[in-house]
Amino acid sequence: MTAAVLTITSCSKDESTEVNNGQAIDFRVAMETRATETTTANITNFLVTAINAGNSNFFTDQAFTKTGSYFTSNPAYYWPNDGSNLSFFAYSPSATDLGATISITSASKTMTNFSPAAAIASQKDFITASATGSKTNESTGVALTFAHRLAQIEIKAKNANQGYVYKVQGVRIGQPVSQATTFDFGTSAWTLGTTKSNYEVTYTSAKTLNATAASIMATDGNNAMLIPQQLTAWDAAGDKPNANKGAYLAVKLQITTKAGARVYPAEVVGNYDWAAVPVDTNWEAGKKYVYTLDFTSGAGKVDPEKEDPSDPTDPFKPGDDILGNNAIKFTVQVTEWVEETKDVDM
Repeated sequence: MTAAVLTITSCSKDESTEVNNGQAIDFRVAMETRATETTTANITNFLVTAINAGNSNFFTDQAFTKTGSYFTSNPAYYWPNDGSNLSFFAYSPSATDLGATISITSASKTMTNFSPAAAIASQKDFITASATGSKTNESTGVALTFAHRLAQIEIKAKNANQGYVYKVQGVRIGQPVSQATTFDFGTSAWTLGTTKSNYEVTYTSAKTLNATAASIMATDGNNAMLIPQQLTAWDAAGDKPNANKGAYLAVKLQITTKAGARVYPAEVVGNYDWAAVPVDTNWEAGKKYVYTLDFTSGAGKVDPEKEDPSDPTDPFKPGDDILGNNAIKFTVQVTEWVEETKDVDM
């Protein structure tokens, strides 16, 4: 900062009109939604690029950190003294944390080659904001309203059928598009690639389902942050092995009857295996999607990515229904009494 002040004071009058030695540029923030983990209360820092009236970068990817009620930078930057506007483009977390490349100039404002982290626990809430400001904002700070640019996904499950016991050890979000070629900071639009991936988490301490829907993510709030998109559902009837990579949700589980009889998976497979159901939701940015899988009257289909079983004791093939389509039922006929007379000598 000292070097900057010395440079400014040594300039001529015309040269120094661009920078004002008054209040430094700072921001006050809010969140557009409360859908995900980053909130007005817990955000502590973000990065900002400012573009001046001459379409040059005034500063680039400058970190602003919470100081009291405002977010300030170090080094400090000061407002242009001629009253001209600065255009601000803010985001969090950093490009390094996002694993992408971010470039913001007057000509182009994009993030390229973004993919959510493979591990759900490592996925970040990506937020952005834009605003304009001038010397008139010296005392109030520039208001930034951040919006969530990903979709948050939570999966819950329940079972009200007391004849079965469902134990869960994992969850999978199957085959959404997992890579975006660009995100435009000006329009907030995503351009999707073609790569698809699975996002799953497993755990050793099984969760037993009951009639109350509960999260089956690893821990409460540890939800997926994925790219907004229109999902194309797995064609469970025509493409059982899912060669076309349709979207689905899957649960790693064990099913037994109340009496303890094994229902799924076959014992030769192990204690747990995946059960799936197709989904075709249109995920929109800034929205939290809570899926509740109800096992009360069904158990979905065998994991489409399971290999065809070679062991004859495993009857479960990819895409097949795990339970029958109808509950067990009976037709009843009671035969008539047949009277037979017996004489007994007393």
